[in-house]
Amino acid sequence: MIIHEIPQELGDFGVLVYGGFSKAKALFYNFLSALTAFGGALLGYFISHTIEGFSHILLAFTAGGFLYIASADLVPEIHKETDAKRSGLSLAFFLFGIFLMFLLTKIA
Repeated sequence: MIIHEIPQELGDFGVLVYGGFSKAKALFYNFLSALTAFGGALLGYFISHTIEGFSHILLAFTAGGFLYIASADLVPEIHKETDAKRSGLSLAFFLFGIFLMFLLTKIA
């Protein structure tokens, strides 16, 4: 389950750099936001027995949130890009992310 963090953190880093952060600042803020995963893991561990019947609802809600962020914020920014090299790089990383998710389904 932790393996999904790698493409997520790479994507977050790319969004921050594209948004104007320096690489060092993007790495720092990405690290800070990743620290919240530990708190979420602990919280999930301690309340997992109480939400067992609702996990499918929470999963759908979370997936919907990620789809909304991708469709409402990220995709329009990609469409604004006029540099062919950057557009190609965005497409390559998008396809790489899909490939990584496919590999994760085969491993798990």
